[in-house]
Amino acid sequence: MTDYISTLNEPQRQAVLHGDGPLMIIAGAGSGKTRVLTFRIAHLIESGIDPFRILALTFTNKASGEMRHRIESVVGSEARNIWMGTFHSVFAKILRIEARAIGYTSNFSIYDTDDSKSLLKSIIREFGIDDKVYRPNVVFSRISGAKNRLVGPDDYLNNPLIQADDAAARMPEIGRIYKAYSLRCFQANAMDFDDLLFNTNVLFRDHLDILNKYQHKFRHVLVDEFQDTNVSQYLITRKLSAVHQNICVVGDDAQSIYAFRGANIENILNFEKDFPDVQTIKLEQNYRSTKTIVHAANSVIARNRAQLRKSVFTDNEEGPLIDVIKAASDNEEGRLVATSIFEAKMQESLHNNDFAILYRTNAQSRAFEEALRKLSIKYRIVGGLSFYQRKEIKDLLAYLRFTVNQSDEEAFKRIINLPKRGIGDTTVAKIAVVAAENQVSVWEVVSNINQYVAGRAGIAIEGFGTLIKSFQLMLEKKDAYEVAAHIAKASGILKELYEDKTVEGLSRYENVQELLNAIKEFVDNPENDDKSLSAFLQAVSLLTSADEKDDDGDNDKVTLMTIHGAKGLEFRNVYIVGLEEDLFPSQLMLESRADLEEERRLFYVAITRSEKRLTLSYAESRYHYGRLKVCEPSRFLMEIDQAYLKMARLRPSEVERDTPSGGSMSFVRSLAQKTARTQAPQPTVAHVPSADFAPSDTSTLTEGMRVEHMKFGFGTVKKVDQNGNDRKAVIQFESAGEKTLLLSFAKLKIVG
Repeated sequence: MTDYISTLNEPQRQAVLHGDGPLMIIAGAGSGKTRVLTFRIAHLIESGIDPFRILALTFTNKASGEMRHRIESVVGSEARNIWMGTFHSVFAKILRIEARAIGYTSNFSIYDTDDSKSLLKSIIREFGIDDKVYRPNVVFSRISGAKNRLVGPDDYLNNPLIQADDAAARMPEIGRIYKAYSLRCFQANAMDFDDLLFNTNVLFRDHLDILNKYQHKFRHVLVDEFQDTNVSQYLITRKLSAVHQNICVVGDDAQSIYAFRGANIENILNFEKDFPDVQTIKLEQNYRSTKTIVHAANSVIARNRAQLRKSVFTDNEEGPLIDVIKAASDNEEGRLVATSIFEAKMQESLHNNDFAILYRTNAQSRAFEEALRKLSIKYRIVGGLSFYQRKEIKDLLAYLRFTVNQSDEEAFKRIINLPKRGIGDTTVAKIAVVAAENQVSVWEVVSNINQYVAGRAGIAIEGFGTLIKSFQLMLEKKDAYEVAAHIAKASGILKELYEDKTVEGLSRYENVQELLNAIKEFVDNPENDDKSLSAFLQAVSLLTSADEKDDDGDNDKVTLMTIHGAKGLEFRNVYIVGLEEDLFPSQLMLESRADLEEERRLFYVAITRSEKRLTLSYAESRYHYGRLKVCEPSRFLMEIDQAYLKMARLRPSEVERDTPSGGSMSFVRSLAQKTARTQAPQPTVAHVPSADFAPSDTSTLTEGMRVEHMKFGFGTVKKVDQNGNDRKAVIQFESAGEKTLLLSFAKLKIVG
């Protein structure tokens, strides 16, 4: 057996050497799941499985690229023959091969979110309905959710429950918009991201010969991050593995955090029901984090009911206790975190890229950006404006897209008057309406423009058509870079940007040159067999934010990002900030136990990103919609076994000082006074609100009244104070002790 087998622990070895039949690998955080998946594929190839018959599905291009290179280091160039990539890229490849079976051509465009919303905005305007009610963001989200549940436009319109839901939301026209949107995408020979999965399901449902072809083609199907799959993705993989039953899924239910994108945790929780012969192997040894961090994470996730039980452990060092920073405000929180990073860098000779600040929402970054700038600490924000979302980049890409696919209506609308040709919005809208009414592409209208538009605008559009035809002639003879460089020049885009001598203009010109560099890099890459413009456009359209590089090439920066964006990453030192009720957990995720458990999994993911040192922080107040809000420490802080926590930067006088945040006092005091590790007391059983619980009007609340709080349970009002416009109540709860609550925020039911 090759050397790599000897580097594995026993459960890892079992997973790699497993033969035929379904296999589920439950991989705890930092347990080496990528290593196991990589070596399993290498072992299959070494055992005689043709790599052309292996399908490996991931969630990012970065993950699939790293896996392919690792496999190549073991088995050589044969690794390039594996069908490996993201769900969207692999199914896009299948759809291009089989496009004609569902009425598309192989050069279909892939619409990004901006394209989809632009098309929806046009349809809403054409229907003459209120775009303030039917906001493109909301409509797109509802259509996306339907597609992820495999609900097509006709099923959507004929489903009384969906129609009732739309009517209740005062948007009864969404079904009609969905149908028009689907038809316009089809006429434009375009698919959005959700269509890549939806149409693959349609393809396999309606064409059993094609399904049978791929079922026999793929002898082994492997799925990474299985807990993040949605209904559509799971159905496809289950169908593809139905003949050979060699499906291997790798994931961790404790890291399922993408329900808002349609991810269905039931896929992994119920996998054993769908495949009763499955062998389940648990990878429970964490190689990433200290014992303190692993134990703290375990104490949090143990509270979730819906999970596959496992005992994650580590042989790593004990590590320091987890710091908890209490700040008076969100601005002070930013200052304290930045100062902590600065001091750690000085004392331990660390680099900026050893640190990450993780938050629940992007809006929280401001205070940390300002504080880091004041200390001259370089940082980067992950999840900001993508390189490929910049206007000048999207402009040139639209030219490239329309050259490849003349049915692409959104690309057409973007470039028809770029650079300016004297073609107004009214003329462009007329072309789109004529195309839609006659169920033809915009190119059909452009090619016969004299029938519809006269005068200077008609002459300009005819010239535009001639220009596109000249670009088309290059497609079969030239590679992607040669075609793109010619289009950038001949279209006038480069000239217009070059003549803009402002700082912004220079930057936009350089960005377009960088895009051309990226296309040249694509063409020169020996791993890309297809060097056509169409192949490059597909590669770009399927990029994720995790695949993009830092703008200036300087990687020594503190990373600021949402916890969702941090999934799969690891950092030496991690700061989880904004740990306050209604922020984390989000107030939007407190409607059900399932929502709360997803938030707790998100916190678990955040904790387990850290290798050596973890710091948690919260603010006692922060501005919310222009009003100063008094904050309460997150319940997640209370849920960590307090033996692993210590209070940082807390002055002795603060310990005894009254705090307006109500529930924070006992928690702060217990941490501040703790000098050694002690076993935390057993957690209090969470209060279950009464079935008829509904917040009362507290304007008449007085001393002696009995109340119920959703979290703290039943209690008696001891005192009510007026402080300016705010009223506070001191309440003695039966289980939670004494709390001071701000009545404008507290949700209390008066019971007596």
